[in-house]
Amino acid sequence: MLLVFAAQNGDKPMDRNRIKGSAEQAKGKVKEVAGKVTGDKKLRAEGKADKVSGKIRSAIGGLKDAVRGR
Repeated sequence: MLLVFAAQNGDKPMDRNRIKGSAEQAKGKVKEVAGKVTGDKKLRAEGKADKVSGKIRSAIGGLKDAVRGR
């Protein structure tokens, strides 16, 4: 999986926070949709929280990449 991201970024691997943040956002979206479909408000809220957390983590990784010149 890391190789796919590296090829898109000029053979320089992305910061792990960006990768983990993107995965966390995807997990959050799945939880949010599952909560909406099943009517589970707690699961839906957890999904939203995971998405926000993933966005923050991804932004931190983006900043680290920018500092490193990637």
